[in-house]
Amino acid sequence: MKRVGWKCSFSLVLVLGALLLAATPLSARQAPASAATPGISKALNEKLTQLDKDVKAAQSAGDNAWMLVSAALVLMMTGPGLALFYGGLVRRKNTLAIMMQSFALMALISIMWALVGYSLCFGGNGPVIGSFEHAFLRGVGADPNPDYAGTIPQATFMVYQLMFAIITPALITGATAERMKFSGTVLFLALWFLFVYAPLAHMVWGKGGFLNAVGGKFPCQDFAGGTVVHISSGVSALVCALYMGKRTGYPKQPMPPHSLVLSFIGACLLWVGWFGFNAGSALAASSLATSAFVATHFATAAAALGWSAAEWLKNGRASALGAISGAVAGLVAITPASGFVGPMPALAIGLIAGVVCYLMVTKVKAIFGYDDALDAFGVHGAGGTIGALLTGVFAQQVINPIFGAGKPVGGLDGHWSQIGNQLVGVLIAWGFALVGTIVLLKITDLITGVRVPEEHEIEGLDVTQHGEEAYNLES
Repeated sequence: MKRVGWKCSFSLVLVLGALLLAATPLSARQAPASAATPGISKALNEKLTQLDKDVKAAQSAGDNAWMLVSAALVLMMTGPGLALFYGGLVRRKNTLAIMMQSFALMALISIMWALVGYSLCFGGNGPVIGSFEHAFLRGVGADPNPDYAGTIPQATFMVYQLMFAIITPALITGATAERMKFSGTVLFLALWFLFVYAPLAHMVWGKGGFLNAVGGKFPCQDFAGGTVVHISSGVSALVCALYMGKRTGYPKQPMPPHSLVLSFIGACLLWVGWFGFNAGSALAASSLATSAFVATHFATAAAALGWSAAEWLKNGRASALGAISGAVAGLVAITPASGFVGPMPALAIGLIAGVVCYLMVTKVKAIFGYDDALDAFGVHGAGGTIGALLTGVFAQQVINPIFGAGKPVGGLDGHWSQIGNQLVGVLIAWGFALVGTIVLLKITDLITGVRVPEEHEIEGLDVTQHGEEAYNLES
């Protein structure tokens, strides 16, 4: 009887439990599972957010490392690259003087850049010149400036651009070699940096610039400095050579390079350093940097062969001086185009530049009789002009869709009017360099004078300007 009662009680409990379960809403029965879902989603979102941060941090670290290396490579182009290249091309008695000019500019322009130079080039958004918002490097730190390079610290971008500002005026010293006062060189190039380089840099690369490739009135494609660096310095070099007159004894007295070995080493350093100059201008460790690297190398090789072939046809042999001069001409010409053209157009640009610059140095200079001592105009002025114009012909959106995906960039894309924009950029660079250099030379001449006395020139600038000699030949 008791067993029957226990079974009845147990059955009653089961029935009541079933009735209660049936009466409970489905949402209530699933509550524990639903309560756990927001926790899982929150954890997943946090992990995805952290992953995104880690990816961006890795990209920033890679880009920053490449840009710091590129900055060092560009500085190497001035010292030791340009210093050795120019140092070997002058006579022995002027070796230290020309090298000292490059070295002095490494220090002088660095200080001026920190005080006002960077701000004038990359501050504000005016059409011609920047502002003083970054004077004394105010606001330039670890945070990126998205207007220029969104994945690297602005301080990295700043110091990278500084190296361009250093080498540009140093190129001019090739035309004034062996006859310009050191004091005059320092004053003139300090003024030139402020009143010629800074406006051109802002117009072409600065936000809101008149020639800026993105948004400028005349979008000039200048990836790494064809107009800003080479045309400006090359044309200014020609003006300086004409203003100062010929070296004593030129051209009747032979003035061969005193050490082609130094110049050869310098040219090789320039070739290597130029990868930082051009590929670094991608401002990231990206496929565009690779493209610019490749274009730079092929153009340089083609120009070296082009100059050597032209020389061989004329003289029956190819010289070491001609080969290294051709290489530099190719580096100059590909600079504005490096981030816009493929390997085959780069070969064409280099070959054309090698031959044309050879003719400028051997034929045109002889016809007009100016004394551009180390051919700064024949290589940089002419090569930069050729490269800037050919950029408009060969630029392609498949390499750099700077105007937007699918939009034509240069002549090969059918956008032939880009050549007109390039021409405007070339003319403005020529105009700024011509007028600015004449005015600044006049000011410098009034304050310090620009040319050493004839007896100092004959004795040599190493002794008369610096009180020392490059070589002690005493046994």
